[in-house]
Amino acid sequence: MVTATALETELLELAGSVPDPELPVLTLRELGVVRAVHLTGTDAVEVDLTPTYTGCPAVETMSADIERVLRAHGMHEVTVRTVLAPAWSTDDITPEGRRKLRQSGIAPPRALHAEGPVALTLGPTRTGHEGDQAPGPEPEAIRCPHCDSADTELLSRFSSTACKALRRCLVCREPFDHFKEL
Repeated sequence: MVTATALETELLELAGSVPDPELPVLTLRELGVVRAVHLTGTDAVEVDLTPTYTGCPAVETMSADIERVLRAHGMHEVTVRTVLAPAWSTDDITPEGRRKLRQSGIAPPRALHAEGPVALTLGPTRTGHEGDQAPGPEPEAIRCPHCDSADTELLSRFSSTACKALRRCLVCREPFDHFKEL
């Protein structure tokens, strides 16, 4: 394993400090999409970026923003590579990123899953109601970021971006986005 140089570590921090274009409350580091920075010359760098999904429309904007920040720091040649393996998952969102999502009115993805494949199941549209759950282990409730109630319902599987669903709290009646688990 190759250890990052001090400059690579600094450049990784700079690239990671770029706000996500679709969720500007989060940085790319907090979202977990900037994977690595490698110096390829004295003023040349390569950045590994893993999008939240392969069709993510924000990749071009993220890449341009990273290039701009690193060029402003003296890197003349900046290459942003899209790296698809290992795939990004919501496990990559930092605790600070989860806190910022909740604070901005977006329910963060539910509890982190264990290593290995992620089981995909279609479940009920409401959480927190007895008899509403599918058979098997009960999933963690999606909590309202406004009042913290677990009594919420799904309004639409897609919201402002493909990675979010639109939900409504049945207690405070406020709608909110939920960052879907991957």
